[in-house]
Amino acid sequence: MSHLDHGRLPAGYTAYVNRKVYFILGLLLFTIFLLVTAISVGAVHVPVGEVVRALTGMPTEARAQVIIYNIRLPHALAALLAGSGLAAAGAAMQSILRNPLGSPFTLGLSQAGAFGAAFAVMLLDAGTMQSTQVSAVTIANPYLTTLSAFLACVLTSLIIVAIARIRGASPEVMVLSGVALGALFSAGTMFLQYFADDVQLAAMVFWTFGDVGRAGWREVGFMAAAVAAAVIYFVFNRWNYNAIDAGDETARSLGVQVERVRMAGMIIASLVTAFIVSFLGVIGFVGLICPHIVRRIIGDDHRFVLPASCLTGAVLLLASDTAARLMLAPHVLPVAVLTAFLGAPAFLYLLIQRRSR
Repeated sequence: MSHLDHGRLPAGYTAYVNRKVYFILGLLLFTIFLLVTAISVGAVHVPVGEVVRALTGMPTEARAQVIIYNIRLPHALAALLAGSGLAAAGAAMQSILRNPLGSPFTLGLSQAGAFGAAFAVMLLDAGTMQSTQVSAVTIANPYLTTLSAFLACVLTSLIIVAIARIRGASPEVMVLSGVALGALFSAGTMFLQYFADDVQLAAMVFWTFGDVGRAGWREVGFMAAAVAAAVIYFVFNRWNYNAIDAGDETARSLGVQVERVRMAGMIIASLVTAFIVSFLGVIGFVGLICPHIVRRIIGDDHRFVLPASCLTGAVLLLASDTAARLMLAPHVLPVAVLTAFLGAPAFLYLLIQRRSR
């Protein structure tokens, strides 16, 4: 019997892993389908065949090519990148802080990044103010804007990590700390707006809304580099995150330098959040709910949680952006409005579930 049991283990484990792999492959195929659909639909319908030909480098009709390459493709890629980056950061933060309620939005990183970007745009002349419906703020110096947002995010991360090290600090305490920090930086943003003129005020309020529609190819390039680097780093540390999930003492006994992994992970999460907030504004709850959806389906192994979270975040934000473009057409609703409507009930559910336990 013992020999037979050992003989069954490899096949059982292979099936166990294959289910997770098939889920990730299914998400990837659905993401590609959603990308083609998002580019196709809109105020001007572009046939799916034209979209496929354009994406594969085949000749397309001139009008369709302009719509695809100049407008819809960079916006769709921005949604994919932002969703992937925020979800990966949320999955990593929930692990390294051992806090299921952690995410860039709930812990105040997004609000801190928005303050840093607003500070650079308004006081350091890193952006050009406009009063149009197309683009409220044009980032003239993305390096300075991202650096300012990154420094604000890192400051918030240091405070969160310090709170996490306090003995007996519960996830609820950390989330309340994140709410306090988010309110502080939101107040700082409003302080800057108070001294702005009418055009600057209207522009900054509009820019604060999280919206992928303002992204062009330059912004997509910067975000792609940041998200790719962050995801590679998180995947490289997947075994460390699995060990930390078992407890700090257990992780240390396995040779994991917990404090170094925790601090580095928060800094990387801050960096990718800073890039996204600098170009797109505040987009909430994607980093919170996507890792939870994935963990409910495929478990807690970060070998699979991280790539699946990236794809789930990409799907959620791209689907939300597509819906936002179609709901009030020809007007475009900022995607952050829809993610808030979806994420706030999910956040309340997680709080109530933890309380009931």
